Amino acid sequence: MENSDISRGGRRLVIAIAIAALLIALHSVFSQLSGPKVYGPDDTEIAVSAGDRFSVAVADDPGGFRWVVAAPRPDPAVLRPAGAHEARSGAGPARYLDFEAVRPGRTDLRLVRCRRCSAGAADEPGARTLNFRVTVG
Repeated sequence: MENSDISRGGRRLVIAIAIAALLIALHSVFSQLSGPKVYGPDDTEIAVSAGDRFSVAVADDPGGFRWVVAAPRPDPAVLRPAGAHEARSGAGPARYLDFEAVRPGRTDLRLVRCRRCSAGAADEPGARTLNFRVTVG
């Protein structure tokens, strides 16, 4: 009798762990499907709604360069930086610069790929810039 109680308890534990793992997997899939919209370097016109979050994905560069928001910075009343993260995309490693649309308006977003990323970073050898027009409706 005691062994069947233990095995019954063991089965319940295994079932509980399996259900928890399934719920975690479903949450992960749902989060990826419903995550923020991702724009690339060719998406020079970005239209979002107030309150939306979105990311701009740029190719990671192993040569020591990194992408940053450059001056002139976007109007903070319209668009706010919300961090950055790295992930793999179909083309390899990418850096995702995250933003939050604050309120309706239009602003320019300029990114620069730089090494030192100090004043005049866009003039560094090997630097590259990307420009986006962001409209928040």
